[in-house]
Amino acid sequence: MNIFKISWKSLLSRPLNTGLSLVLVALGVGLSSLLLLLNQQMEERLYKNIEGINMVVGAKGSPLQMILSSVYHIDVPTGNIPLAKVRWMKKNPYIEAAIPLALGDSYEGFRIVGTDEQLGQHYNVQLAEGKLFSQDLEVTLGAKVAQKLGLKIGDTFFGAHGLESESIHIHENAAYTVVGIFEANQTVLDQLILTNVASVWRVHESHDHEHEEGEEHSHEGHDHGEAEHNHEEHEHSHEGHDHGEAEHNHEEHEHSHEGHEHTAALAPISEEGKEITAVLIRYAKDSEGKTSAMASTMLPKIIDETEGLEELGYAVPAFELRRLMDNMGMGAQLLYYLAAIIIIISALSMFISLYNSIKERKYELALMRSMGASAGQLLVMLLLEGILVALFGALFGLLISHLGMGVLAGYIEETYRYSVDPWRILAGETWLFFAVLGLGILASIIPAIQAYSQDISKTLSEN
Repeated sequence: MNIFKISWKSLLSRPLNTGLSLVLVALGVGLSSLLLLLNQQMEERLYKNIEGINMVVGAKGSPLQMILSSVYHIDVPTGNIPLAKVRWMKKNPYIEAAIPLALGDSYEGFRIVGTDEQLGQHYNVQLAEGKLFSQDLEVTLGAKVAQKLGLKIGDTFFGAHGLESESIHIHENAAYTVVGIFEANQTVLDQLILTNVASVWRVHESHDHEHEEGEEHSHEGHDHGEAEHNHEEHEHSHEGHDHGEAEHNHEEHEHSHEGHEHTAALAPISEEGKEITAVLIRYAKDSEGKTSAMASTMLPKIIDETEGLEELGYAVPAFELRRLMDNMGMGAQLLYYLAAIIIIISALSMFISLYNSIKERKYELALMRSMGASAGQLLVMLLLEGILVALFGALFGLLISHLGMGVLAGYIEETYRYSVDPWRILAGETWLFFAVLGLGILASIIPAIQAYSQDISKTLSEN
Protein backbone atom coordinates (compact mmCIF):
# COMPACT_ATOMS: atom_id res chain seq x y z
CA MET A 1 0.00 0.00 0.00
CA ASN A 2 1.41 3.33 -1.11
CA ILE A 3 0.74 5.59 1.90
CA PHE A 4 2.10 8.74 0.20
CA LYS A 5 -0.19 8.27 -2.81
CA ILE A 6 -3.25 7.72 -0.61
CA SER A 7 -2.44 10.84 1.45
CA TRP A 8 -1.97 12.93 -1.69
CA LYS A 9 -5.27 11.78 -3.23
CA SER A 10 -7.03 12.42 0.06
CA LEU A 11 -5.84 16.04 0.01
CA LEU A 12 -6.91 16.48 -3.61
CA SER A 13 -10.36 15.12 -2.77
CA ARG A 14 -10.89 18.15 -0.47
CA PRO A 15 -9.71 21.03 -2.73
CA LEU A 16 -11.38 23.86 -0.80
CA ASN A 17 -10.14 22.85 2.64
CA THR A 18 -6.68 21.97 1.35
CA GLY A 19 -6.48 25.18 -0.70
CA LEU A 20 -7.49 27.36 2.26
CA SER A 21 -4.86 25.77 4.49
CA LEU A 22 -2.19 26.17 1.80
CA VAL A 23 -3.02 29.85 1.26
CA LEU A 24 -2.97 30.62 4.98
CA VAL A 25 0.37 28.87 5.49
CA ALA A 26 1.85 30.61 2.42
CA LEU A 27 0.63 34.04 3.58
CA GLY A 28 2.05 33.64 7.07
CA VAL A 29 5.38 32.26 5.90
CA GLY A 30 5.65 34.76 3.04
CA LEU A 31 5.06 37.79 5.27
CA SER A 32 7.45 36.52 7.95
CA SER A 33 10.15 35.71 5.40
CA LEU A 34 9.81 39.09 3.66
CA LEU A 35 10.18 40.92 6.97
CA LEU A 36 13.27 38.85 7.80
CA LEU A 37 14.85 39.63 4.44
CA LEU A 38 14.10 43.35 4.64
CA ASN A 39 15.12 43.80 8.25
CA GLN A 40 18.34 41.83 8.14
CA GLN A 41 19.67 43.15 4.84
CA MET A 42 18.76 46.77 5.53
CA GLU A 43 20.15 46.59 9.05
CA GLU A 44 23.40 45.10 7.75
CA ARG A 45 23.74 47.86 5.14
CA LEU A 46 22.87 50.62 7.63
CA TYR A 47 25.31 49.45 10.28
CA LYS A 48 28.05 48.75 7.75
CA ASN A 49 27.89 52.35 6.52
CA ILE A 50 28.30 53.92 9.96
CA GLU A 51 31.07 51.57 11.05
CA GLY A 52 33.99 53.67 12.27
CA ILE A 53 32.09 56.97 12.05
CA ASN A 54 31.71 58.15 15.64
CA MET A 55 30.28 61.62 15.07
CA VAL A 56 28.98 63.86 12.29
CA VAL A 57 29.36 67.62 12.61
CA GLY A 58 27.23 69.91 10.45
CA ALA A 59 24.79 72.78 10.57
CA LYS A 60 22.39 72.79 13.51
CA GLY A 61 19.22 70.88 12.83
CA SER A 62 17.79 67.41 13.15
CA PRO A 63 20.54 64.94 14.17
CA LEU A 64 18.78 62.15 12.28
CA GLN A 65 18.58 64.29 9.14
CA MET A 66 22.29 65.02 9.51
CA ILE A 67 23.06 61.29 9.59
CA LEU A 68 20.72 60.43 6.71
CA SER A 69 22.16 63.15 4.46
CA SER A 70 25.87 62.89 5.32
CA VAL A 71 26.32 59.16 5.95
CA TYR A 72 23.53 57.46 4.01
CA HIS A 73 22.96 60.19 1.39
CA ILE A 74 19.18 59.72 1.36
CA ASP A 75 18.05 63.10 2.71
CA VAL A 76 18.83 66.78 2.21
CA PRO A 77 21.52 68.36 4.42
CA THR A 78 20.65 70.60 7.36
CA GLY A 79 22.73 73.38 5.77
CA ASN A 80 26.36 74.38 5.30
CA ILE A 81 29.02 75.34 7.83
CA PRO A 82 32.02 77.69 7.38
CA LEU A 83 35.25 75.85 6.68
CA ALA A 84 37.01 78.15 9.15
CA LYS A 85 34.82 76.79 11.97
CA VAL A 86 36.04 73.21 11.59
CA ARG A 87 39.75 73.64 10.89
CA TRP A 88 40.49 72.97 14.58
CA MET A 89 39.43 69.35 14.07
CA LYS A 90 42.62 68.47 12.18
CA LYS A 91 44.73 69.34 15.23
CA ASN A 92 42.45 68.06 17.97
CA PRO A 93 44.02 65.14 19.91
CA TYR A 94 40.62 63.47 20.34
CA ILE A 95 40.15 63.17 16.57
CA GLU A 96 41.88 60.52 14.48
CA ALA A 97 40.24 61.49 11.19
CA ALA A 98 38.01 64.36 10.06
CA ILE A 99 36.55 63.68 6.60
CA PRO A 100 35.03 66.76 4.91
CA LEU A 101 31.88 66.53 2.80
CA ALA A 102 30.59 69.14 0.35
CA LEU A 103 27.14 68.24 -0.96
CA GLY A 104 24.50 69.90 -3.10
CA ASP A 105 24.96 68.63 -6.66
CA SER A 106 24.15 65.42 -8.47
CA TYR A 107 24.25 63.75 -11.86
CA GLU A 108 21.29 61.70 -13.02
CA GLY A 109 20.19 61.28 -9.41
CA PHE A 110 23.60 60.11 -8.15
CA ARG A 111 25.14 62.50 -5.64
CA ILE A 112 28.37 64.33 -6.32
CA VAL A 113 30.34 64.42 -3.06
CA GLY A 114 33.26 66.78 -2.52
CA THR A 115 35.67 65.11 -0.10
CA ASP A 116 39.25 63.83 0.12
CA GLU A 117 41.05 60.48 -0.09
CA GLN A 118 40.08 59.64 3.51
CA LEU A 119 36.53 58.71 2.53
CA GLY A 120 37.62 55.89 0.23
CA GLN A 121 40.17 54.73 2.81
CA HIS A 122 37.51 54.72 5.53
CA TYR A 123 35.28 52.36 3.52
CA ASN A 124 38.33 50.32 2.46
CA VAL A 125 37.29 50.47 -1.19
CA GLN A 126 39.69 49.49 -3.98
CA LEU A 127 39.94 50.90 -7.49
CA ALA A 128 38.65 48.69 -10.29
CA GLU A 129 40.30 50.88 -12.91
CA GLY A 130 41.83 54.31 -13.29
CA LYS A 131 42.90 56.38 -10.30
CA LEU A 132 41.55 58.40 -7.41
CA PHE A 133 40.66 62.02 -8.18
CA SER A 134 43.58 64.36 -7.53
CA GLN A 135 42.90 67.51 -9.55
CA ASP A 136 39.90 69.83 -9.62
CA LEU A 137 36.96 68.56 -11.70
CA GLU A 138 38.24 64.98 -11.66
CA VAL A 139 35.83 62.35 -10.34
CA THR A 140 36.04 58.73 -9.25
CA LEU A 141 32.79 56.79 -9.61
CA GLY A 142 31.16 54.25 -7.36
CA ALA A 143 30.63 50.86 -9.02
CA LYS A 144 26.85 51.22 -9.29
CA VAL A 145 27.13 54.70 -10.78
CA ALA A 146 29.45 53.48 -13.54
CA GLN A 147 27.26 50.44 -14.17
CA LYS A 148 23.94 52.30 -14.27
CA LEU A 149 25.12 55.29 -16.31
CA GLY A 150 27.60 53.48 -18.55
CA LEU A 151 30.37 55.97 -17.81
CA LYS A 152 33.98 55.07 -18.58
CA ILE A 153 37.42 56.52 -17.91
CA GLY A 154 37.80 59.78 -19.85
CA ASP A 155 34.05 60.52 -20.13
CA THR A 156 32.89 63.96 -19.06
CA PHE A 157 29.57 65.24 -17.76
CA PHE A 158 27.97 68.32 -16.20
CA GLY A 159 26.66 68.21 -12.64
CA ALA A 160 23.20 69.52 -11.80
CA HIS A 161 22.25 71.60 -8.81
CA GLY A 162 20.19 69.74 -6.24
CA LEU A 163 20.02 66.11 -5.19
CA GLU A 164 17.18 64.93 -7.42
CA SER A 165 17.42 63.43 -10.90
CA GLU A 166 14.73 65.84 -12.15
CA SER A 167 16.92 68.92 -11.58
CA ILE A 168 17.01 71.20 -14.62
CA HIS A 169 19.74 73.51 -13.33
CA ILE A 170 22.83 72.20 -15.05
CA HIS A 171 26.25 73.62 -14.11
CA GLU A 172 27.43 74.16 -17.68
CA ASN A 173 30.40 76.23 -16.63
CA ALA A 174 32.58 73.23 -15.74
CA ALA A 175 32.62 69.60 -16.85
CA TYR A 176 33.72 66.76 -14.60
CA THR A 177 36.09 64.16 -16.04
CA VAL A 178 35.97 60.50 -14.99
CA VAL A 179 39.44 59.36 -13.93
CA GLY A 180 38.62 56.25 -11.92
CA ILE A 181 35.99 53.67 -10.98
CA PHE A 182 35.82 51.92 -7.60
CA GLU A 183 35.20 48.22 -7.10
CA ALA A 184 31.81 47.32 -5.63
CA ASN A 185 32.03 46.93 -1.85
CA GLN A 186 28.36 46.96 -0.76
CA THR A 187 28.53 50.35 0.96
CA VAL A 188 26.98 53.70 0.15
CA LEU A 189 30.17 54.53 -1.77
CA ASP A 190 28.91 52.33 -4.63
CA GLN A 191 26.24 54.97 -5.29
CA LEU A 192 28.38 58.12 -5.10
CA ILE A 193 30.45 60.30 -7.41
CA LEU A 194 33.53 61.49 -5.52
CA THR A 195 35.58 64.58 -6.29
CA ASN A 196 37.62 67.00 -4.23
CA VAL A 197 35.97 69.77 -2.22
CA ALA A 198 37.59 72.46 -4.38
CA SER A 199 35.71 71.14 -7.43
CA VAL A 200 32.37 71.77 -5.73
CA TRP A 201 33.50 75.26 -4.75
CA ARG A 202 34.78 75.94 -8.27
CA VAL A 203 31.51 74.95 -9.95
CA HIS A 204 29.49 77.25 -7.71
CA GLU A 205 32.05 80.06 -7.67
CA SER A 206 31.84 80.28 -11.45
CA HIS A 207 28.10 80.82 -11.10
CA ASP A 208 28.74 83.58 -8.61
CA HIS A 209 31.01 85.34 -11.10
CA GLU A 210 28.36 85.06 -13.79
CA HIS A 211 25.85 86.60 -11.41
CA GLU A 212 28.15 89.56 -10.81
CA GLU A 213 28.41 90.08 -14.58
CA GLY A 214 24.64 90.32 -14.83
CA GLU A 215 23.66 86.82 -15.88
CA GLU A 216 20.75 85.79 -13.68
CA HIS A 217 20.08 82.18 -12.76
CA SER A 218 17.51 80.74 -10.41
CA HIS A 219 18.95 77.84 -8.40
CA GLU A 220 17.65 76.64 -5.06
CA GLY A 221 20.14 77.43 -2.31
CA HIS A 222 22.18 79.89 -4.50
CA ASP A 223 21.68 83.57 -5.28
CA HIS A 224 21.85 83.51 -9.06
CA GLY A 225 18.73 85.35 -10.25
CA GLU A 226 16.65 83.82 -13.04
CA ALA A 227 17.50 82.43 -16.47
CA GLU A 228 16.20 79.91 -18.96
CA HIS A 229 18.40 77.12 -20.23
CA ASN A 230 17.70 74.69 -23.02
CA HIS A 231 19.33 71.42 -21.96
CA GLU A 232 17.80 69.30 -24.68
CA GLU A 233 20.27 70.45 -27.36
CA HIS A 234 23.15 72.78 -26.69
CA GLU A 235 26.77 73.32 -27.63
CA HIS A 236 29.62 73.98 -25.25
CA SER A 237 32.95 75.54 -25.98
CA HIS A 238 35.37 74.95 -23.09
CA GLU A 239 38.65 76.83 -22.93
CA GLY A 240 41.56 74.43 -22.57
CA HIS A 241 39.56 71.45 -23.94
CA ASP A 242 39.66 70.18 -27.49
CA HIS A 243 35.99 69.28 -27.98
CA GLY A 244 35.15 70.99 -31.25
CA GLU A 245 31.45 71.53 -31.70
CA ALA A 246 29.47 68.86 -29.87
CA GLU A 247 25.80 68.42 -29.29
CA HIS A 248 24.82 67.10 -25.87
CA ASN A 249 21.46 65.55 -25.17
CA HIS A 250 21.06 65.59 -21.37
CA GLU A 251 17.80 63.72 -21.44
CA GLU A 252 19.30 60.66 -23.19
CA HIS A 253 22.65 61.10 -21.41
CA GLU A 254 24.73 60.82 -24.58
CA HIS A 255 28.10 62.52 -24.47
CA SER A 256 30.81 62.65 -27.08
CA HIS A 257 34.09 63.46 -25.42
CA GLU A 258 36.73 61.89 -27.63
CA GLY A 259 39.67 64.14 -28.15
CA HIS A 260 39.31 65.72 -24.70
CA GLU A 261 42.67 67.10 -23.57
CA HIS A 262 43.79 69.13 -20.57
CA THR A 263 46.15 71.81 -21.81
CA ALA A 264 46.62 73.62 -18.54
CA ALA A 265 46.08 72.92 -14.85
CA LEU A 266 43.35 74.92 -13.18
CA ALA A 267 44.52 77.69 -10.90
CA PRO A 268 44.15 76.91 -7.16
CA ILE A 269 40.94 78.12 -5.62
CA SER A 270 40.98 80.18 -2.42
CA GLU A 271 39.54 78.65 0.77
CA GLU A 272 38.68 82.08 2.15
CA GLY A 273 35.02 82.28 3.09
CA LYS A 274 34.25 78.80 1.77
CA GLU A 275 31.74 76.38 3.29
CA ILE A 276 31.31 72.62 3.52
CA THR A 277 28.27 70.53 4.42
CA ALA A 278 29.54 68.23 7.16
CA VAL A 279 32.53 66.48 8.67
CA LEU A 280 32.65 62.75 9.45
CA ILE A 281 34.69 62.20 12.60
CA ARG A 282 36.50 59.10 13.79
CA TYR A 283 37.61 59.29 17.42
CA ALA A 284 41.24 58.82 18.39
CA LYS A 285 42.31 55.54 20.00
CA ASP A 286 43.39 55.15 23.61
CA SER A 287 46.57 53.42 24.81
CA GLU A 288 44.90 50.01 24.39
CA GLY A 289 43.95 50.69 20.80
CA LYS A 290 40.24 51.10 21.61
CA THR A 291 38.06 54.07 20.74
CA SER A 292 38.74 56.80 23.27
CA ALA A 293 35.92 57.19 25.79
CA MET A 294 37.29 60.64 26.63
CA ALA A 295 36.80 61.73 23.01
CA SER A 296 33.10 60.85 23.09
CA THR A 297 32.74 63.01 26.20
CA MET A 298 34.97 65.96 25.32
CA LEU A 299 34.16 66.63 21.66
CA PRO A 300 30.44 67.38 22.21
CA LYS A 301 31.47 69.58 25.13
CA ILE A 302 33.99 71.48 22.97
CA ILE A 303 31.35 72.15 20.30
CA ASP A 304 28.71 73.18 22.85
CA GLU A 305 30.89 75.43 24.96
CA THR A 306 33.48 76.97 22.61
CA GLU A 307 32.74 80.54 21.63
CA GLY A 308 32.29 80.91 17.87
CA LEU A 309 31.07 77.34 17.30
CA GLU A 310 27.44 78.06 18.15
CA GLU A 311 26.24 77.36 14.61
CA LEU A 312 27.67 73.84 14.62
CA GLY A 313 25.48 70.85 15.38
CA TYR A 314 26.50 67.24 15.81
CA ALA A 315 25.03 63.77 15.79
CA VAL A 316 26.23 60.34 16.92
CA PRO A 317 25.37 57.84 14.12
CA ALA A 318 25.15 54.76 16.39
CA PHE A 319 22.65 56.48 18.68
CA GLU A 320 20.52 57.92 15.88
CA LEU A 321 20.46 54.63 13.97
CA ARG A 322 19.46 52.69 17.08
CA ARG A 323 16.61 55.13 17.65
CA LEU A 324 15.55 54.85 14.00
CA MET A 325 15.64 51.06 14.12
CA ASP A 326 13.62 51.06 17.35
CA ASN A 327 10.95 53.23 15.74
CA MET A 328 10.86 51.08 12.62
CA GLY A 329 10.95 47.93 14.74
CA MET A 330 7.62 48.74 16.38
CA GLY A 331 5.85 48.54 13.03
CA ALA A 332 7.81 45.44 12.00
CA GLN A 333 6.96 43.77 15.32
CA LEU A 334 3.25 44.22 14.65
CA LEU A 335 3.67 42.61 11.23
CA TYR A 336 5.54 39.69 12.80
CA TYR A 337 2.64 39.20 15.22
CA LEU A 338 0.21 39.32 12.30
CA ALA A 339 2.25 36.70 10.42
CA ALA A 340 2.36 34.47 13.50
CA ILE A 341 -1.42 34.76 13.91
CA ILE A 342 -1.93 33.79 10.26
CA ILE A 343 0.34 30.76 10.65
CA ILE A 344 -1.52 29.67 13.81
CA ILE A 345 -4.85 30.07 12.01
CA SER A 346 -3.48 27.93 9.17
CA ALA A 347 -2.58 25.23 11.68
CA LEU A 348 -6.12 25.38 13.11
CA SER A 349 -7.48 25.15 9.57
CA MET A 350 -5.41 22.01 8.94
CA PHE A 351 -6.58 20.51 12.24
CA ILE A 352 -10.28 21.18 11.53
CA SER A 353 -9.94 19.88 7.97
CA LEU A 354 -8.28 16.64 9.08
CA TYR A 355 -10.58 16.21 12.06
CA ASN A 356 -13.68 16.51 9.87
CA SER A 357 -12.04 14.26 7.31
CA ILE A 358 -11.64 11.50 9.92
CA LYS A 359 -15.34 11.69 10.73
CA GLU A 360 -16.28 11.47 7.06
CA ARG A 361 -13.78 8.72 6.27
CA LYS A 362 -13.99 6.56 9.38
CA TYR A 363 -15.79 3.74 7.48
CA GLU A 364 -13.18 3.93 4.68
CA LEU A 365 -10.37 3.81 7.25
CA ALA A 366 -11.99 0.84 8.99
CA LEU A 367 -12.17 -0.98 5.65
CA MET A 368 -8.47 -0.28 5.08
CA ARG A 369 -7.72 -1.78 8.49
CA SER A 370 -9.79 -4.86 7.71
CA MET A 371 -7.93 -5.30 4.43
CA GLY A 372 -4.57 -5.45 6.15
CA ALA A 373 -3.48 -1.84 6.81
CA SER A 374 -1.98 -1.47 10.24
CA ALA A 375 -2.95 1.21 12.76
CA GLY A 376 0.56 2.61 12.43
CA GLN A 377 0.16 3.00 8.68
CA LEU A 378 -3.06 4.98 9.18
CA LEU A 379 -1.31 7.13 11.76
CA VAL A 380 1.55 7.91 9.33
CA MET A 381 -0.88 8.52 6.47
CA LEU A 382 -2.78 11.21 8.36
CA LEU A 383 0.39 12.80 9.72
CA LEU A 384 1.67 12.90 6.16
CA GLU A 385 -1.38 14.87 5.04
CA GLY A 386 -0.62 17.62 7.58
CA ILE A 387 3.08 17.58 6.68
CA LEU A 388 2.34 17.90 2.94
CA VAL A 389 0.07 20.90 3.45
CA ALA A 390 2.66 22.57 5.68
CA LEU A 391 5.53 21.67 3.33
CA PHE A 392 3.96 23.05 0.14
CA GLY A 393 2.50 26.04 1.96
CA ALA A 394 5.91 26.92 3.42
CA LEU A 395 7.70 26.48 0.08
CA PHE A 396 5.09 28.57 -1.71
CA GLY A 397 5.34 31.25 0.99
CA LEU A 398 9.14 31.41 0.72
CA LEU A 399 8.88 31.70 -3.05
CA ILE A 400 6.37 34.55 -2.73
CA SER A 401 8.59 36.40 -0.24
CA HIS A 402 11.69 36.21 -2.45
CA LEU A 403 9.74 37.24 -5.55
CA GLY A 404 8.32 40.15 -3.55
CA MET A 405 11.82 41.04 -2.38
CA GLY A 406 12.93 41.07 -6.02
CA VAL A 407 10.25 43.67 -6.78
CA LEU A 408 11.15 45.72 -3.69
CA ALA A 409 14.88 45.53 -4.51
CA GLY A 410 14.34 47.70 -7.58
CA TYR A 411 12.37 50.26 -5.59
CA ILE A 412 14.92 50.32 -2.75
CA GLU A 413 17.81 50.83 -5.16
CA GLU A 414 15.98 53.52 -7.12
CA THR A 415 14.77 55.42 -4.05
CA TYR A 416 17.47 54.86 -1.44
CA ARG A 417 20.42 53.78 -3.62
CA TYR A 418 20.83 50.56 -1.64
CA SER A 419 21.30 47.14 -3.20
CA VAL A 420 19.70 44.07 -1.64
CA ASP A 421 19.92 40.42 -2.66
CA PRO A 422 16.38 39.03 -3.15
CA TRP A 423 17.55 35.40 -3.39
CA ARG A 424 19.65 35.28 -0.27
CA ILE A 425 18.55 32.52 2.12
CA LEU A 426 18.65 33.49 5.79
CA ALA A 427 19.11 31.21 8.79
CA GLY A 428 15.84 32.63 10.17
CA GLU A 429 13.98 31.33 7.12
CA THR A 430 15.30 27.81 7.75
CA TRP A 431 14.01 27.95 11.32
CA LEU A 432 10.70 29.31 10.05
CA PHE A 433 10.40 26.46 7.54
CA PHE A 434 10.93 23.73 10.15
CA ALA A 435 8.64 25.51 12.64
CA VAL A 436 5.82 25.43 10.10
CA LEU A 437 6.46 21.73 9.42
CA GLY A 438 6.23 21.16 13.17
CA LEU A 439 2.89 22.98 13.27
CA GLY A 440 1.67 20.76 10.41
CA ILE A 441 2.55 17.66 12.44
CA LEU A 442 0.97 19.15 15.57
CA ALA A 443 -2.25 19.99 13.68
CA SER A 444 -2.59 16.47 12.32
CA ILE A 445 -1.52 14.45 15.36
CA ILE A 446 -4.89 14.49 17.16
CA PRO A 447 -6.89 13.35 14.08
CA ALA A 448 -4.19 10.75 13.39
CA ILE A 449 -4.40 9.38 16.94
CA GLN A 450 -8.18 9.28 16.63
CA ALA A 451 -7.92 7.20 13.45
CA TYR A 452 -5.27 5.00 15.08
CA SER A 453 -7.46 4.17 18.06
CA GLN A 454 -10.84 3.67 16.36
CA ASP A 455 -12.73 0.41 16.92
CA ILE A 456 -12.89 -1.39 13.55
CA SER A 457 -15.71 -3.81 14.45
CA LYS A 458 -17.93 -1.10 15.89
CA THR A 459 -17.36 1.21 12.90
CA LEU A 460 -18.16 -1.51 10.36
CA SER A 461 -21.23 -2.71 12.27
CA GLU A 462 -22.65 0.82 12.32
CA ASN A 463 -22.58 0.96 8.51
